[in-house]
Amino acid sequence: MENQLKILICDDSVLIRKKLRSTLEKCKCEEIYEAENGIVAVEVAKEKNPDLIFMDIVMPEKDGIEALEEIMNHNPKAKVVMASSAGTKDHLKKALEKGAYDFIQKPISLEAITNIIEKILKEGSVNV
Repeated sequence: MENQLKILICDDSVLIRKKLRSTLEKCKCEEIYEAENGIVAVEVAKEKNPDLIFMDIVMPEKDGIEALEEIMNHNPKAKVVMASSAGTKDHLKKALEKGAYDFIQKPISLEAITNIIEKILKEGSVNV
């Protein structure tokens, strides 16, 4: 599954970012950026305009919901997938209201990533 998606991984855990990058590389994703918090995520999103963003909800400095809101204001076409191990219904509802594309539970599986990438590519709603 060769694709040209630009992807941003935003999580305060280095371990989770590494694991997610490795999973994305197995899906033949090559242009991958990383951010360790919501502040950096917004900066990278504005600079690189990624097609797909995996965003942790609970982070220090700026949480995923705040970052999501800023990113969607800048680039409403971005597909932001919220990820959380503390997946409460309130977080999920708020994220979807703010424009999140999807939501996945941690630990993130290869299957979940593959399904999301295939869904986005099938929709043809990104510039690949």
